[in-house]
Amino acid sequence: MRRVEHVMGLPVSLRIDDAEIPRGLPDRVYAWLREADERFSPFRPDSEVSRLDRGEIAPGEVSTGLAEVLAIGERYRAATGGAFDLRVPGRGLDPCAVVKGWSVQRAADLLTGAGVRRFCLNAGGDVVVEGGPWRIGVRHPEQAGGVCAVLELTAGAVATSGRYERGDHILDARTGRPAAGLLGVTVVAPTLTEADTVATAAFALGPEGIAWAAGQPGCEVYAIDAERRVRRTAGLPLAGPAAA
Repeated sequence: MRRVEHVMGLPVSLRIDDAEIPRGLPDRVYAWLREADERFSPFRPDSEVSRLDRGEIAPGEVSTGLAEVLAIGERYRAATGGAFDLRVPGRGLDPCAVVKGWSVQRAADLLTGAGVRRFCLNAGGDVVVEGGPWRIGVRHPEQAGGVCAVLELTAGAVATSGRYERGDHILDARTGRPAAGLLGVTVVAPTLTEADTVATAAFALGPEGIAWAAGQPGCEVYAIDAERRVRRTAGLPLAGPAAA
C-alpha cells in the first residue's frame, strides 16, 4: 500500500509492505496527523497552541499532548543553553520544531501497535522505518535533487535540518538571529521525536551542535559545516558505495 497526502504544510507519504493491513489503519494515521496540525499549529488562531499563547487557557490546563510537547521543548532548551527554544524573542509560542517529529512518531506507533511489520513513513524528508533494511538518501544541502549520503536502517528514524527548503527559518534563540555555521545536520535516532528535535537543536547551536548532537543518547550524526566539511559519527549506518 502506498499513499501520499499533504498535511502540516508538507507531503506525507506512507508505504506499507505487509500482505495484510488492518482495515482503516492508513485513514487513522492521516486523521491523527491532521488532528495534530489543527491542535498544535501556531498558524491556526483556534488551535490549542494559539489559545495558550494568547492566555485564553492556563499552562496547567493544556492537554496531555501539548504538555508533552512543551516538556520536550524545555528539555532541549536547557540542554542547548537556550539556543533551541519554542519561544524566540519577539515571536510567539511556536512548537513546530517538536510537533512535527513527535506527531509523525506517534503515527508510526499506531502502525506498530496495529502489528504492521514493514513500513516507511516519510514526512517531508524526515523518515520513520520498520522491518528493513531501508535505504534513505540524505539530500545535498546545495544541489537540488542531489544526494550526499545514503543510510541503511532496519528500524528507527532519520531527520535533517538545513536551510535549503525554507531558507533561514531556524533561529538561534539566544540571539534571535538565523543560526549560522552549518549547511545541514542529519540525525539518526530510535524515534523521530528525538531525531527531528536533536537535528533542529544542533543546527540552532551552529558548529558546536555537531559534537552536542553526537553526545545525545542513541544518536548518530552526519553534518556539513559552512566550509563544506563533512563530519559524521563512527556508528552512522552508511550504505555501501553502490548505493550512493
